[in-house]
Amino acid sequence: MIDDTLIQIEVETRRHFPAYASAELSLAPLEKGGSDRKFYRISAPGLSSLIFVQYGSQKEENRHYVEIGAFLEGSGVRVPKMFVHEAEEGRIWMEDLGELDLWSFRGEPWAVRKRLYEAALREAHRLHYAARANPGEAARLLLQPGFDSQLYHWEQDYFFTHCASRHLGLETGVLEPARARLHDIALELAGMPRSLVHRDFQSQNIVVHNGEPCLIDFQGMRHGLPQYDLASLLLDPYTDLLDSERDELLDFYCYTLEGMAAAEAVTEFKRIYHLCAAQRLMQALGAYGFLGYEKGRTHFLSHIPIALARLSREFEGVGGLSSLAALLNKAAAHKDLPLSAPAAATAH
Repeated sequence: MIDDTLIQIEVETRRHFPAYASAELSLAPLEKGGSDRKFYRISAPGLSSLIFVQYGSQKEENRHYVEIGAFLEGSGVRVPKMFVHEAEEGRIWMEDLGELDLWSFRGEPWAVRKRLYEAALREAHRLHYAARANPGEAARLLLQPGFDSQLYHWEQDYFFTHCASRHLGLETGVLEPARARLHDIALELAGMPRSLVHRDFQSQNIVVHNGEPCLIDFQGMRHGLPQYDLASLLLDPYTDLLDSERDELLDFYCYTLEGMAAAEAVTEFKRIYHLCAAQRLMQALGAYGFLGYEKGRTHFLSHIPIALARLSREFEGVGGLSSLAALLNKAAAHKDLPLSAPAAATAH
């Protein structure tokens, strides 16, 4: 943004917020990874700070952030309050929840992290059921197209194009044998009853405000499977949960939040969770490759090793994709990719 634009933001902020009219304002840019939006923290001595967002026309979903936020707040989901939306100019002023996100607690003992993760899952569960609780309001929302077979196939192609081929150097022909199984997975997931999902439910999109998690970056909300959100959080490449910790959190969602009693229901829920995990990791890896090579944001490539290792493990577990897992592992070893968790930077 040029200086004239920053001046205009100050002018508009003073106009919308009388308390800021004569205050000395400070605008500090905030990094938001792969987003095409620009974020600023607006602060003034003695006044509560604000978050200013400038979005462009690149993604239609950005225009609906405020409406979705209002719907979620009305459904009891903890989200930032939306103060002003200038739709024509693509500007939003909203509540500043602070700088602490769930990722910031990655070094804390499990007892601390567990409480925060469980609280975050409660918010996700409220989101997942929000359309059922408020069907009329949900029907009026302008959401992105829901998860269907076409979107699942797109995620698969995104991975093959920008990660498997571009990053690992695998030829298209050697990847084809896996297409049939992945096609079946896409059809199976698309045929299941859907609820609202966040779509990018990962550690940096969960802000911890006054000790409680709040959801942000929900403009991509759409209809899909709750297991997709769970996989987004529990297999988030920016964090490193133990298998036992993932199991605890998945059980918490199944038994405590969903109230499942039958072992068969839990087993089936977890089977779908692993299919969604494969889909989510393919989407993330495609994003890392796309941003790294097509957008020149090469730091995103450092997230590929851990995400690829987790994807290979999911492929080995869901059936019919063990040969693809072996192929990916061999290509990764040849490329000498380290399997360590990198520093975080939002891509999705």
